[in-house]
Amino acid sequence: MSIQLTQISKNYGEQKAVNQISFSAKKGEVVGFLGPNGAGKSTTMKILTGFIKPTEGSVLVNDVDVVVNPIEAQKNIGYLPEHNPLYLDMYVKEYLQFSAAIHKIDLSKIDEAIEKVGLEKEAHKKIGQLSKGYRQRVGLAGAILHNPDVLILDEPTTGLDPNQLVEIRQLIKELGKDKTVLFSTHIMQEVEAVCDRVIIINKGEIVVDKQLKELKESNKQVITVGFDYKIEEQFLQRLPNVDSIKNNYDNSWTITFVSKEDMRPKLFDFAQEHGLKILELNSENKNLESLFRELTQ
Repeated sequence: MSIQLTQISKNYGEQKAVNQISFSAKKGEVVGFLGPNGAGKSTTMKILTGFIKPTEGSVLVNDVDVVVNPIEAQKNIGYLPEHNPLYLDMYVKEYLQFSAAIHKIDLSKIDEAIEKVGLEKEAHKKIGQLSKGYRQRVGLAGAILHNPDVLILDEPTTGLDPNQLVEIRQLIKELGKDKTVLFSTHIMQEVEAVCDRVIIINKGEIVVDKQLKELKESNKQVITVGFDYKIEEQFLQRLPNVDSIKNNYDNSWTITFVSKEDMRPKLFDFAQEHGLKILELNSENKNLESLFRELTQ
């Protein structure tokens, strides 16, 4: 495995930022790492890169222990942090030359990285002159410059326009063919467009770790229905295949069913049998966004 976290915890005083999390990722896999603000995503990524040490647990990158030998592990890692730290007074090529010198790699790799991230037209400019989207590209170029086996990208598409998003998505997918990519974002469409697998973390604990295909093939349907007068939740429990019921307000309910069958006709039949009128009805299959909300609210 390129990445192997085992029972990782991180405490800040009495606050537990990450609590006993374990997961692994292999070469050729793009993993979406999701969670609300404060869930522990950035802490986990900083532990993976050796930037901070875990309170307990072990971290391996390409079988190198990150805690015991962080420098050796970091040779295998490309990291783009959430707040992309760049030297704004440097020119793009000057900055990448500086990064290349740190990694002790051939300067010929710079033009290759610039081309990969689409920075050719901006390479002669100072970083401070660039838009936020192009600064992200500079950070990404720096992350892939030494051709690492593992890429850790924390919100890499922040500030990109729609055209740039398509290009960076394609780049990440291309890089994921022969690297392990851990990709953190708040944008669900990005995950669905780029990732093979999804890990959702909430309050420092992993609540989902599944293949994206498996999540998309979920049999769950979410139906919002409004009746003409108020009824009790227990009454709705008589419906078949009910997974959960939530009262939105007054006579409006959100009902989650587990079934491949369209449950709307069942709702209409149920209403007719009990003398109810349906005033509103909206249906959606359980997608990644609705699953994320359900697990993290």
